Amino acid sequence: MTEQEKINAEVQTKLALQDAKFNMFMQEMRDRDNQRAEDIREIRSSISDMGKHVRNLSLTAMAAIGAMVVTVIISLLRN
Repeated sequence: MTEQEKINAEVQTKLALQDAKFNMFMQEMRDRDNQRAEDIREIRSSISDMGKHVRNLSLTAMAAIGAMVVTVIISLLRN
């Protein structure tokens, strides 16, 4: 094997190593992006659920206020 062939083989080995490292890095970035996307989906779902609870509490509060108004009106009409 000539000196140039040895150099070429060494460069190819280093290039293959760098390529493997780059591919690993890219896969890690994809995994992180996928994880972030999943986290965002969970947060959106949680916010949506929270909105439902707030709406239910608002309806309950309005019903309670309405019942109090009716009670006051009835008590005023009796007097």
